[in-house]
Amino acid sequence: MGNSVTQTIVKQANEVTKSTDSASEDASQQPPPRRSFRSFIWDTDTHLKSPEEQRLLLKIDAAILSIGCLGFFMKYLDQGNITNAYVSGMQESLSMYGNQYTYAQTVYTVSYAVMQIPSTLIIQRIRPSIWLAAMEVGWATFTFAQAGMTNVSQLYAFRFLVGFFESSFFPVLLYLLGSWYTKTELAKRVALFHMTAPLGTAFSGYLQAAVYKNLDGAHGLAGWRWLYIICGCMTIPVGFATLFLLPDTPHTTRAWFITGEEKELAIERVRKAGKAPPARITLATVKRTFSSWKWYAFVLGYILYGESCGASSYFAIWLKAEGFSVSDRNVIPTGTSLISGGCVVLWGFLSDYTGSRFAWVLIPLILTLLPNGILAVWPSSVPLKEFAFLTCNIQLMTAVFYSWANEICADNNEARAFIISSMNGFQYAVAAWLPILIFPQTMAPNFRYGFPTTFALVIAAIIGAIAIQLLVLRDRRKGKQGTPANEDETWTEA
Repeated sequence: MGNSVTQTIVKQANEVTKSTDSASEDASQQPPPRRSFRSFIWDTDTHLKSPEEQRLLLKIDAAILSIGCLGFFMKYLDQGNITNAYVSGMQESLSMYGNQYTYAQTVYTVSYAVMQIPSTLIIQRIRPSIWLAAMEVGWATFTFAQAGMTNVSQLYAFRFLVGFFESSFFPVLLYLLGSWYTKTELAKRVALFHMTAPLGTAFSGYLQAAVYKNLDGAHGLAGWRWLYIICGCMTIPVGFATLFLLPDTPHTTRAWFITGEEKELAIERVRKAGKAPPARITLATVKRTFSSWKWYAFVLGYILYGESCGASSYFAIWLKAEGFSVSDRNVIPTGTSLISGGCVVLWGFLSDYTGSRFAWVLIPLILTLLPNGILAVWPSSVPLKEFAFLTCNIQLMTAVFYSWANEICADNNEARAFIISSMNGFQYAVAAWLPILIFPQTMAPNFRYGFPTTFALVIAAIIGAIAIQLLVLRDRRKGKQGTPANEDETWTEA
């Protein structure tokens, strides 16, 4: 009887095994999910995601991108205001002479650079939503204050404080984007976030032109003063919205619109993508970061790229020297911002679609050699120089560069935060003094040091990008690379 029972059990086990094998064969013979239309225009792996994952992404997109885009738009609206105010009457109202405009820009840049690295370390202890909300209210306060300036010293003080409070937004948002999204998702979202920078700069020109036309002299205030009042009123609500909508990171989120199951799903997504969870920052973490090539290569490469984008800032000053009207000085340079805004989105989408970061860092830099070369030569033709100013920032692929760094450093959360903030911070640190040397206002409008230097910096940035890629490939061959395993072999290996 015992043998009979044993034979029955064995027989049933064999049947279960055959059934399982048959089910596995059937599953293996099933065709892969068909690509949906969204897979071609948005994330290439949309058709592979469950309805729950798609719902989570929709929530995160709505929260992070809305806050990120609105906040960054307001930041660049304010950052562009000084140029628009300067060519719309502020120069005369504050009796600004010589290089005082350049010094005002430098003061802002210094304070902006100072808080880059500390901000990403602070948010390891304080929730990003709380920190950024406080910072936005702070910069709105001093945006209002600029409307009451009566001398250049006050301009310097207020620009320093505005830069201090604005400095956290960009590196913290980049860190958050890198914390939530995977390789097929990241670059296009960083691009959409970063696109609001040139749009904010462009809108500043349109806003100043409208304010100058309709509010100049209203209640005894010059049009450029009204510009700061309006911008302050626009910034305050974004600060309060940040507190209630920004979801922090997958591991720390307390967002009211994310369920417990969705939080677990978000953590699993980034774990599979090879992103390390948050950990306490120690001296060993800092030493490990500085012992790697990644900090040095990405920081230097980004400095070269960032400083190569400086030519467009002097478009309005050239237009003023050529005798263009106040309205034209404010409106025409918006073309540069709109073109570069379209390009940053294009490069981001192409980078996600092709799976290559390096290619879409290199190609835009190569394309911008022509317009920057024209400005370096400075021909007599006004239309040719106008074309060069309009297209000199088509290399705006900041989103791809930061996505590249985010992914290469994904295996160490704290190193990733430190490197990303260092890239932006050190770039602004260089931008604090370099324009004083190469773009002094006494050399306006042809800036015989400035435009040749930005052209040379484009070439140097190309060399820097190639050097980073060679180091990435070297580490991958050694099996030390920390990026997700599904990363392609990139453009140069094809």
